[in-house]
Amino acid sequence: MLHTVNKSPFERNSLDTCLRLSKEGSAILLIEDGVIAAIKGTAESSKIEGAVANRPVYVLGPDVKARGLTEDQVIDGVKVVDYDGFVDLAEEHGAHNAWL
Repeated sequence: MLHTVNKSPFERNSLDTCLRLSKEGSAILLIEDGVIAAIKGTAESSKIEGAVANRPVYVLGPDVKARGLTEDQVIDGVKVVDYDGFVDLAEEHGAHNAWL
């Protein structure tokens, strides 16, 4: 299953809920303000650092850039994808759950 998180972990608990309820091996894609969770050195970084150990975590590159951030700031192990990559993930995983 592909899980998408579009809210900042500093705004809502969507990421926490996703990490708690998603199954090991499920893919997580951080989009919109959810990309903040993938940035190194924040109070929330350890959650994503732990998640990449047992599931693929992706971040939408255009959303990172739209927030004035760079791909260099993304946590190691998190894969940056573009819009085509987003579509590929959706096709690959079939089922999708959006954490709002």
